[in-house]
Amino acid sequence: MKRLLPGRLAQAAALTVLAFVLLAACAPLVAPHDPADTDLFRRLQPPAWMVNGDWSYPLGCDALGRDILSRIIYGAQVSIFIGVVVVLIATVIGVMAGLAAGYLRGWVDRVISGLVDILLGFPYLIFAVGLMAMMGPGVLNMVLALAYKEWVVPCRVVRGETLAARETEYVEAARAIGASGLTIMLGEILPNILSPVIVVATVRIAQVIILEASLSFLGLGVQPPTASWGSMVADGRAFILDAWWVSTFPGLAILLLVLSINVASQAVRDALDPRLHD
Repeated sequence: MKRLLPGRLAQAAALTVLAFVLLAACAPLVAPHDPADTDLFRRLQPPAWMVNGDWSYPLGCDALGRDILSRIIYGAQVSIFIGVVVVLIATVIGVMAGLAAGYLRGWVDRVISGLVDILLGFPYLIFAVGLMAMMGPGVLNMVLALAYKEWVVPCRVVRGETLAARETEYVEAARAIGASGLTIMLGEILPNILSPVIVVATVRIAQVIILEASLSFLGLGVQPPTASWGSMVADGRAFILDAWWVSTFPGLAILLLVLSINVASQAVRDALDPRLHD
């Protein structure tokens, strides 16, 4: 922990991410109420410390009387699940494509790099909105829509690292003993370029969480009654002046998780980058 996350800020960020993961994993045990339980008598009930608040609902209730704290805890399941799954799928595809483009070069590199350049020409959110509009809302469609373009980021990183690694002595030695191209890519080059891949993957999880919340905010992501931070922020737009807590608390959850992931991943990058060490 001290080597990968030097400094109290990085360690606090990592512990915050871990806390969100544990809350998501233990949501049925931790959440005080059913996130879909409605009661119009509790409609827009304020947080517990305000007038007419109730400590049974510490962060208040939304327009349908649903407990905001419980919905934030269950919403963490959606955000973390989509963030991890999308980045995992995209990283596997991007690493394979980047290795092939960087090592094989020639027409393989031209085809893959051309496809990457085309996808990079589209703004990510607009591209995802267009795919979701065609496929329809839902968790599976959201994973596919986000992973469809997300792979280009690890692909570019791996391609650049592979171009540098293919000329090193250990790769030349592997060629000299007759190792196949696949063996060299997976057995020699890939283990030596994993550090930047890991760092990019952790950073991109935060980006995917923001994109998931944005799509849910627009009504194209996770559909009711499933709790989602983006849809919770959208639900509170009409009451932002009178019931600020409906949008504010899920928005703060997004901010805290994404900021913590970014801080922790930056510390991991600094720890794994040999150029930053004496």
